[in-house]
Amino acid sequence: MTSHKIVKTDAEWRAQLSDIEFQVLREAATERPWTGELLEEKRPGTFTCRACGAELFRSDTKFDSHCGWPSFFDPQDSDAVTLHEDLTHGMVRTEVRCAACESHLGHVFPDAPQTPTGDRYCINSVSLGFTADDEKSVSTPAEFGAADGDL
Repeated sequence: MTSHKIVKTDAEWRAQLSDIEFQVLREAATERPWTGELLEEKRPGTFTCRACGAELFRSDTKFDSHCGWPSFFDPQDSDAVTLHEDLTHGMVRTEVRCAACESHLGHVFPDAPQTPTGDRYCINSVSLGFTADDEKSVSTPAEFGAADGDL
């Protein structure tokens, strides 16, 4: 994991990201459940931050939690993500952000006793890229057919 922080203005992020990517990654919105392109991704590989490309999760930590979003039980590296208290919407939750660019990824919940860690990192599919172990390039939003306004 890179040790330097990626800092960009909102205008720079807007130029790089689609509308829905900006809403989720930079404004902490949530995509609708069961709509994400990576929800059913089962190939061996690495899930990366859609905004900056940082490696976040390995496919061998992904599991089907039946919640409607990709779920993982452990980050790729202990420093890959940061956790923050989230008191929005009248709830107490733990927000998950990319450590490199501070983009919103989703939330983590301690409700997965079937996993080695007991944690469920519930991550917005639109906040992720994916590189299969047998591929050389990261999937891009255009390859996913991302459409604006899919919240």
